[in-house]
Amino acid sequence: MKKKEIIEITVNEFCLDGTSRAIKKDVKFSVKHGIPGQTVAMYIKKLRQNRGEGKIVEILEHSPLETESVCAHFDVCGGCSLLPISYEKQLELKQHALSDWFVKKGHEEFQEIEVIGSPDSREYKNKMEFTFGNEQKDGQLTLGMHMTNRSNSIVFVEDCRIVDEDYRQILKATVSYFRKHNLPFYHIMRREGYLRHLVLRKGKNTGDILVNLVTTTQLDFDLKEYCSLLLDLSLDGRITGILHTENDSFSDAVIPEKINCLYGTELFEDKVLGMNFKISSFSFFQTNTKGAEILYSKVREMVKKVLEHRQEETIFDLYSGTGTIGILVSTIAKKVIAIELIEEAVEMAKENAKMNGVENVEFIAGDVAKEVGKREEKPYLIILDPPRSGMHPKAIGDVLNFEAENIIYVSCNPKIFAEELHLFKEKGYQVMDKVGVDQFPNTNHCETVALLSKLDVDKHIDVEIKLDELDLTSAESKATYAQIKKYILEKFDLKVSTLYIAQIKKKCGIVLREHYNKSKKEKQVIPQCTQEKEEAIMDALRHFKVI
Repeated sequence: MKKKEIIEITVNEFCLDGTSRAIKKDVKFSVKHGIPGQTVAMYIKKLRQNRGEGKIVEILEHSPLETESVCAHFDVCGGCSLLPISYEKQLELKQHALSDWFVKKGHEEFQEIEVIGSPDSREYKNKMEFTFGNEQKDGQLTLGMHMTNRSNSIVFVEDCRIVDEDYRQILKATVSYFRKHNLPFYHIMRREGYLRHLVLRKGKNTGDILVNLVTTTQLDFDLKEYCSLLLDLSLDGRITGILHTENDSFSDAVIPEKINCLYGTELFEDKVLGMNFKISSFSFFQTNTKGAEILYSKVREMVKKVLEHRQEETIFDLYSGTGTIGILVSTIAKKVIAIELIEEAVEMAKENAKMNGVENVEFIAGDVAKEVGKREEKPYLIILDPPRSGMHPKAIGDVLNFEAENIIYVSCNPKIFAEELHLFKEKGYQVMDKVGVDQFPNTNHCETVALLSKLDVDKHIDVEIKLDELDLTSAESKATYAQIKKYILEKFDLKVSTLYIAQIKKKCGIVLREHYNKSKKEKQVIPQCTQEKEEAIMDALRHFKVI
C-alpha cells in the first residue's frame, strides 16, 4: 500500500468524532463517515507505519446494518451518515463507542454507561442552515447542504428527513423564487454574488418559525414579494419573523453584520419542561428540543441528588447561553450565578427569567475564563456546558480553585471531555453518575452528562503495607483483586472494578476489612454491579476457591 492508492477495505469500527476505522495489513485507517460492515473503495490520503487516513470514494458492498430507507440525497449529502441504520442499532453503536473511548482514556467507570435515545429520530431538528450555490459549475441556483467530497457544490435537499415539512416547503419556495429572479449566489472564491444562506428555526413545542435570509450588500433587491410568498405558504407552524441579515465577510460562516427585520419579530419562542424561552436567530439553543428535555431532566435529577439536604447552596452555571439550564434548576437552588460570553444571549436569558417569574438567577456577560476568577462566592455545585471545543485551560484552573463539592459536566464532545476529566480527577473528583443522551440521531455525535464529586484529598493518604503485615481473612488470602480481574478478563473478556468484586464478596457473606477512606456522605451514590459481571465474578470466586 502507498499514498494516493485506492484500495478495497472493510469498515469495522464506529467512532463518535464523525469518523470510522478500517484495518488493512495491520494498518488502522481513519475515514470520514462509513458504517461498520461496509466494504468500500478507499483513497489513501496519509500513510504512516501502522496508521493512515483515507477517503471513501465508492461503497462496494453495503453493511448488514443498513436496513432503513434513506432520503433521495443520502449518497451525496454528508449530513446523516447513520440514516440507513435502525435507531435501536444506532444507540447500541453510540453506547459501545462512548464506553470504549472513555475506558481507552483511562476512565474505567464508563465501562457501563446508558445512552438514552431521542423521542424523535427523524424530523427532530429545530434549526437548519442551508447554503445557496449550485451542484455543478455554471449549473442552476440551488439551496441546501454541502456535498460529500465536493465541498464547493451544494445539493438541493428537498427530501431532507431530519427536518419537518414546514422546512421543506420554505426551502422549495425560496429556491424557486430566486431562480425566477435569476439572482446570483455568493461565490466564496471570487467574492462576488448576492445570496448566501437561509437559516430556519422552529419552536418544536410552539410551532413558531423564524426565517433568516442571509445575503451580501452587492445588490439592492426588494424582498417584500419574497416575504408575501412565505406568509402565503400553508404551514403547520406559524411564521413569527422574517429577517434579512447582511453579511459581507469573506468567511463562509453566517456573520450578522446587520440584521433587518422584514416582518414580525426577531425572536421566536419554544417551551422546555414547561418553561418558556425566547430565542433569537443567533442565540445558542439545543437543536433537538425533545432531546434537550431529556438532557435537562437528567441534569435536574443530578442537581436534586446533590442538593437534597443542601437547598441553601449556590450554583454556578457556566457557558449558560440563553439561560436554559440556570432557569430550569432555579426552583431547586437558593441562588444561581450564570455566566455567558455572548451579551445578546445574556440579555435574552434575563428576559427568559423574567418571563418565567424566576428571580434567583444572576446573569453575567463575560468570558468564563475571566469572570469566574472575580467571584467571591464559593459554589457548592458548578454546572458546566462548554462548547464543542471544550473549556479554556484558565477556566478549568479557576473552576478547580473554587473546590466546589460537586460539578455537573454536560459535554457534546466526549473526546475533549475524556481529556479534561483527568484534570478534575487529579484534584480529587470522582465520577459518581453519568449518562449519554443522543441529541443527534443519524449522526456520529452524542452528549454526555457526568456528576463529579470531590474526595477530600487532604484527609486521605497513600500507605504501603507489606502483605505479611496484613490480618487477612482466609477467604481474602486465596486470591488478590488483581488476580480475579485478570481471570475474568481472560475468560469472559470483561473488565470489572474492585468495587464490584467487593460488592459480590459481601453478597456471599465474606468478611471484608473496613474501608477507612469511605465517604462520610449519607446519600453517597455507589454504582452497582451488573448481572453479567456478577456471574463472572462468582465464577472467579469459585475458581480461586474463595467460595
